[in-house]
Amino acid sequence: MEWSETGIILATRKHGETSLILEVMTRGRGRHLGLVRGGRSRKMQAALQPGNEASLVWRARIDDHLGMFAVEPLRLRAAELMASPTGVYGIQTVAALLHLLPERDPHPMLYDGLETILAHLGTPEIAGALMAHFELQVLAELGFGLDLSECAATGRRDDLIYVSPRSGRAVCREAGLPYAPRMLPLPAFLRRDVDDADHEHRASIDLEALREAFRLTGYFLHRHVHEPRQVPVSPARDGFIAALSRSVAGDNRETTSTEAGTST
Repeated sequence: MEWSETGIILATRKHGETSLILEVMTRGRGRHLGLVRGGRSRKMQAALQPGNEASLVWRARIDDHLGMFAVEPLRLRAAELMASPTGVYGIQTVAALLHLLPERDPHPMLYDGLETILAHLGTPEIAGALMAHFELQVLAELGFGLDLSECAATGRRDDLIYVSPRSGRAVCREAGLPYAPRMLPLPAFLRRDVDDADHEHRASIDLEALREAFRLTGYFLHRHVHEPRQVPVSPARDGFIAALSRSVAGDNRETTSTEAGTST
């Protein structure tokens, strides 16, 4: 059995004295594991870091075996990711999310989303929104997608500002207002009724919107995935959100100070 494909490294773990078991995400083969002989050598360590992209050849006697990887580095992102807290925690967060998928089950949309996130983890105001969308996509790929296209009560497709914690469906302002304390806020940048060409209603991605987004996705990940499987949430997720909050809050303070200095 043999195949070759480009993959993104998610994690490694030691195997024996000199080898590693490598976990990667590929577009056509999904999350896949394989043994890398000599993977713990100084020469290979730099190449086998989470976030790096590599050309992979997997071989095994039969398909059910762990198999072995031959690895050729293509893009070494690890150093860039290590340069910022959102990069360090971000790659660990997406790796933990992808670890929830069945092994060898293709999820091309998640692979494409992973590539996009890795390209922007150094830009927190973009990375936060991408991560929230990625968590929604993980829920959808696992069979627990949220319906944010129309109001569960009225069928309206506009003014959707809540999500029902029971059904996972969007609720408009009019229908949800009497039950607001029990609803989950739906941030504007996650709404499907927002017209990107309409500047008046364009989604505003601020710190509060990001916190609401992660509260929303975290609620359904816990309810549908982590709790039933008795799998703890990766602490990297909290680290990513904290790093994101510090960065976005710092940018806001800097902007406010600049505006104040300009006005004087």
